[in-house]
Amino acid sequence: MIKKSRNIIIGVIAAIVIIAIAWFSFGKKGDSNQKNHVVTVGIVSESKPKEVIWDHAAALAKKKYGITIKIKNFTDYNQPNKAVKSGDIDLNAFQHYAFLKAWNKANHGGLVAIGRTDINPIRLYSKKYHKLSELPKGATIAVPNDASNESRSLLVLKNAGLISLRKGKALVTVADIVKNPKNIKVKEISADQCGRVINSVDAAVINNDFARPAGLGEKQTIFVEPVNKDSYQWINIIVAKKDQAKNKDYQAVVKCYQTAETKRIQKKYYGNMTRSAWDIKLK
Repeated sequence: MIKKSRNIIIGVIAAIVIIAIAWFSFGKKGDSNQKNHVVTVGIVSESKPKEVIWDHAAALAKKKYGITIKIKNFTDYNQPNKAVKSGDIDLNAFQHYAFLKAWNKANHGGLVAIGRTDINPIRLYSKKYHKLSELPKGATIAVPNDASNESRSLLVLKNAGLISLRKGKALVTVADIVKNPKNIKVKEISADQCGRVINSVDAAVINNDFARPAGLGEKQTIFVEPVNKDSYQWINIIVAKKDQAKNKDYQAVVKCYQTAETKRIQKKYYGNMTRSAWDIKLK
C-alpha cells in the first residue's frame, strides 16, 4: 500500500514537471511571439498614397505571416529615429541612406537599414515663376535645414545651374557655395516648413512628403532632380535598431512592402515623382 501511494506521488510530481517544462518551452514562447507579431512603423506626413500602400502591406502581413502592422505618424524628421532607438516604435520608413548616416553620426549610431522602399526625385517649386530661367537675380530659395536634405537641395540648385559647390565633400552647406552668379539667397528652414513658405519666397526645394500636402505638383515644378548612379544615397529605406536587423517579423514587413502592388499604387498616385527602389538599377 505504501509502495503504491509512493508511486502515485512520484507519478503526480512527474506530471507536474512535464507540464511545467511544456509551459516554459511552448507557452512562454507563444506569448513572446504573440507580442512580436505587432510591429509599429513610424512614418512622416501621412498622406492618402502612403495610407493605401501601408494598408496593402498590413493586409498582406496579416494574411501571410499573422503580423499586425500599426502605423504611427510623425510631423517632422526629428522624431522617428529617436522613437526607434528608444523602443517606442519598432521600425520607421521616412528617410534615405544619407539622412540615416548623418543621424547615426550625430546620435552615436544604433540604427540600420533593413530594406529599400522608393526613391523620390525632389523638385524645385515656384508659385511665382513657370520656368527656371525666369528666376531673377537675388531670388530667395528655401531649402530644408537638416544636414542631408540641405546638402541634397544644394546639389539640386547646382544641377539646375544656379550655383557651383566646393568639390570633395560628402555633405555640403551654404558655406560651400563657390559661385553664385545670380546672387541666390538660400533660406534654410525646417523641411516641414518649406512647402508652407512657398508664397513668401521665389522658389523652394521641397521633399515629396511635404510637397503634396502643400498642393504642389507638376504645374509648380521648375526643375527636377536627376536620378543616376549618384542617387544611391537618396534611396528611402525601412530602418530598425541594429540588434534587430534580422528580426523575422521585421523582415516580413519589408517583404510585404516590396511588392508589385506597391509599385502599382505608387504609379497611380505619384506618376513619375516616385520610383520603387528595391530593384532599381542606377546608371
